[in-house]
Parts: sequence; C-alpha cells; structure tokens
Amino acid sequence: MGKRLGKGLDALIPETANKDKQKVEKIKLTDIVPNPFQPRKRFGEKKMEELVSSVKEKGVIQPILVRPAANGYEIIAGERRWRAAQELQINEIPAIVRTDIDDVNSLEISIIENIQREELNPIEEARAFRELNDKFKHTLEIIGTMMGKDKTTISNSLRLLGLSEDIQFYIEDGDLSAGHAKVLLSVLGDQKRKRIAKTIIEKGLSVRETENLAQKTSGKTPRTRKIKDPEISSIEEELRHKLGTKINILHGKKRGKIEIQYYSNDDLQRLLHLILQ
Repeated sequence: MGKRLGKGLDALIPETANKDKQKVEKIKLTDIVPNPFQPRKRFGEKKMEELVSSVKEKGVIQPILVRPAANGYEIIAGERRWRAAQELQINEIPAIVRTDIDDVNSLEISIIENIQREELNPIEEARAFRELNDKFKHTLEIIGTMMGKDKTTISNSLRLLGLSEDIQFYIEDGDLSAGHAKVLLSVLGDQKRKRIAKTIIEKGLSVRETENLAQKTSGKTPRTRKIKDPEISSIEEELRHKLGTKINILHGKKRGKIEIQYYSNDDLQRLLHLILQ
C-alpha cells in the first residue's frame, strides 16, 4: 500500500471509479461523520468561503472518499467539501465508498490529500507524521517513501513538536514560518524562544534577521560560516543518508565527536537498531 500511496491520490481514485466497488454514490450528509484521523484541525476561513461560493455555483463536482462506519460513513478525504455542503444545507453529496481502507490507510490518504493540496500547516504535518510513527509504528523511511520526502525531511518536521505550545500555535496561525521555527530550535530555553518569537511577529523579521537576533540573545557574535573539511562533510552525508537524521561531526586534530539527533523515543529505538544491527 505504501508504494501506491507514494504516487498520490490519483493512484487511489483512478479511472476505476466506474467499477462497482468504487462507483460514485449520492449519500446523505447526515449519514457522514468526519475522519478522526484528519490531520488538519484548522480550516482557513477565506479558503472555506471560496469553496462554499464554488459549491453554491457549481455543486460538489469531485466526489469525497468515504468508508463504512458504525452508523453510516466516515470521511477519508474531502472533509472541506462536506463542510461546505453542510453550510449550504445540501442534503446529499457525491461519494466513493471504499470498503478496503483501515485506520492506517485512512490517515495516510488524508495526509497525502492535504499535502498535495498544500493545506496542512507545518505543525499539523508534523503531528500527522508523529501519529504514523508512534501509533501505527511506521519508520521514518516508510513515511518518507509514502509522502515522497526523504527521511531527513520527516525528521526535521518532527523536531517542530519540540517547541512549546505557544510557538506551535504561532506556526499554525501562519505568524511564524518553518524557517523561523528552525532557528528557534537552535535557541536553548522556552522563555528565550518565546521572546524571540514575539519579536519576530511584532517586527516582521525575516529568517536571516531572526538568526542574527538568536545569536545576539545567546551572547554570540554573528557567526562566520566555517568551511568544513570536504572529507568530513562526505562522511556526514553518508551517515545522514544511512540513518535518516541530522548528523554533525566535530573533528579535531586528535579527537572529536559525532552528534546524532533523534526526535522521539521511537526514533531513538530506530537509530539504535540501525547502529547495532
């Protein structure tokens, strides 16, 4: 299923929609419930208004995807269309009923739909990856394959969940970008991070300006980028590719150390397994 998911929703709702098991049906809105695994918790007001306007003029053109539930049907993909139809008090909505989708697949499809439509904010995306990792025991490599991303990208996304709830809220609201968040992760201490976050929002700082502020807050002078030995960089890249996480090698004349980052207990266990096998 993972390889098929990696190709996107077209692999899930192809031209086979005319087959019996995927035929388009009209289902009452009252018989449909939201997906409990829906990774997107915020539905942008402006985009919803635009969708409602479109549905009002043209109707629901693209069927939603559902699966049988206890008292009707549960949405797999297309919750925004369902909500728009509700707002317009439409009685029925076109839907494709899938009987072969379990909880894991439902979450996977919902994440992919939202990512392809660019409707997940960075925090929602990170939480969805964490659920796949923690609840459904997917490795970061498997998640990356399904989402068309490399393991390092998934790991960096999960790092955002190490920020405080206040800062995560700013990111969800669009006040801070993923680039700002990456800089904040380099700052030690929640209070310092919160102060910098508020300054970013108040002054509209760019990511580069945020980096300079973070360095000053930490008592450091703006850094000049040190050129790393190409051989060391090559080793870092090889380890990064093998372990699927951020690697930093601090190399001295006679000694040094290798820093390996992990972002959850499961991620640590994954790394230990790779290193000790």
